[in-house]
Amino acid sequence: MNEQRAHARLWVAPEVEDALRQRTPVVALESSLIAQGLPSPENLDTARAAERAVRESGAVPATTAVAAGRMVLGATAELLEQLADPERTAAKAGARDLGPLLASGALASTTVSATLRIARLAGVPVFATGGIGGVHRGASASFDVSSDVDELAVAPVAVVCSGAKSILDLPATLELLETRRIPVLGLGTHELPAFYARSSGLRLDHVVDSPVQVAAAFALHRSLPGAGGMLVVQPPPADVALDGGEVDRWIDAALADAERAGLRGGRVTPFVLARVAAASGGRTLRANIGLIVHNARVAGEVALALATGEQT
Repeated sequence: MNEQRAHARLWVAPEVEDALRQRTPVVALESSLIAQGLPSPENLDTARAAERAVRESGAVPATTAVAAGRMVLGATAELLEQLADPERTAAKAGARDLGPLLASGALASTTVSATLRIARLAGVPVFATGGIGGVHRGASASFDVSSDVDELAVAPVAVVCSGAKSILDLPATLELLETRRIPVLGLGTHELPAFYARSSGLRLDHVVDSPVQVAAAFALHRSLPGAGGMLVVQPPPADVALDGGEVDRWIDAALADAERAGLRGGRVTPFVLARVAAASGGRTLRANIGLIVHNARVAGEVALALATGEQT
């Protein structure tokens, strides 16, 4: 799909379109957390809370989705409700799935990679999510590596998150980010967060103390020839963060169960996350919601600094 045809398939909400035209800050948000990532009613409540957090930071939220043959930037309240409705069984769209889903007219949520593709097309420079995909444990045998990293390598977008999902091989994911020339910027942390946990033991090369400093680094990064995206990582809020060792034990047990059940590919992650949520007594759900909203708020602050030129 060439760029002209792609723009013809992009529907932008009037509020978002006005903000982009006037160069006021916009933050892209993904929607797979609504349709697949969180249970009801927390899924819709969290999506709305993330949008509110972006607004409170002075930016315009733009939740992405696929519906009726269009890529959506700025989902309506009605569309959010459709995505959250378990009876609608929305598809899950990665970047690779956009063409077929647009052709079929299906309803679909957007993952990190699809949201990056839409943000890049629309010129939205900041995106907030919970955590990115990366190298799965055992990838040397399964070759299971998320497309999020490759998409981030070419999309000039700053992704504010709490690192990569903790079910992944975090050292290998950090190594792959370096290989794909994606800078990882720690916001108030010298270590890569482990999603639910504040620390992974993996040291970062670049650290800043404020969203304004993030904006300064990203503005210079994207001004360089051939630059892609930047990963901005911050720990989950202290009041919801979990112990990393405890989380790892839950994940190891869930992965063993998935192996015994013969699960492969995209079926593994939701299975493992559901098992971990049950083992934690709901604490992982609370952590997930807390970090999603926190990342949205900080992404709004980064977008505002970029838009106003406050980058010192």
